[in-house]
Amino acid sequence: MQRRTLGTTGYDVTDVGFGTWNIGGDWGDVSEEEGREAVRAALDADIDFIDTADVYGDGFSEQRIAEVLDEREVRDEVTVATKAGRRLDPHTADRYNYENLSQFVDRSREYLGVDTLELVQLHCPPTEAYYQPETFEALDRLVDEGKIAHYGVSVEKVEQAMKAIEYPGVETVQIIFNMFRQRPAELFFEEAARRDVGVIVRVPLASGLLTGKLSRDTEFPENDHRNFNIEGEAFDRGETFAGLPVENGFDAVDELREQVPERMTMAQMALRWILDHDAVSTVIPGSTTPDHIEANAATSEMAPLSHQTHGAVRDIYEEYLFDAVHHRW
Repeated sequence: MQRRTLGTTGYDVTDVGFGTWNIGGDWGDVSEEEGREAVRAALDADIDFIDTADVYGDGFSEQRIAEVLDEREVRDEVTVATKAGRRLDPHTADRYNYENLSQFVDRSREYLGVDTLELVQLHCPPTEAYYQPETFEALDRLVDEGKIAHYGVSVEKVEQAMKAIEYPGVETVQIIFNMFRQRPAELFFEEAARRDVGVIVRVPLASGLLTGKLSRDTEFPENDHRNFNIEGEAFDRGETFAGLPVENGFDAVDELREQVPERMTMAQMALRWILDHDAVSTVIPGSTTPDHIEANAATSEMAPLSHQTHGAVRDIYEEYLFDAVHHRW
């Protein structure tokens, strides 16, 4: 697999990583063994960057990752990033302080079985938290104490990302970016590259829309966010189907089918489109299906898409989705 440097962290990671929201909750029921098998499949595909969060199954995801890394004896070969902050209730900016973050970090250290977390990302904090220097001073203190090695942020909006990278300690930004959410490729990618900030791309397949395997008649379990968060009832609607009006999304998918190169699936085209942007450090598709994880990883070695394909993708985005999503996030 191809590798890219993750900002100034010093970590050299596979450009296709593995996101573990799918095995931790909000995607239907997943057993402990299914979770472990998904992590094993990622390692078997030579993926060495794994992203998780303390709220994914309230620690379920972190624990399954730790079990498999110990089972395979590959702790030193894999970079694990986790996220913290979403356990706050109420989830308000004033609660992003040292006391709260320290207790979350301590639990993640326990669940992941490490003394020092390699990368901790604030988990989509309220916008006001980015305007509080004390938010990032709390993270600096955790670095000084040796509880975390590096830190970054996971954001909902481009504006949050732009503010976050003003702080020198922020080494990575995790952001939604895909063929249906293209705004980050404008000013933010330019600034991230200029400041040598690592960019981790999540929701690359728009919650499955960009696999081309969903239909307008697909039904999701009650505990799947594609059922209960369509309008943002539980958390930011941009996390579900990338915030698209779903019918528009299916119309765009129908148009994209004509652009899929030979020997690629639509999912692979969607991932390759992301990797064709040099500012991206790694993309973290999630799945509990080993064959899908292997196919996602294979995208790393595929040739870049043609200029004509990139142009067609932009045309489809502008026709079907731009007005609905471009300036919202």
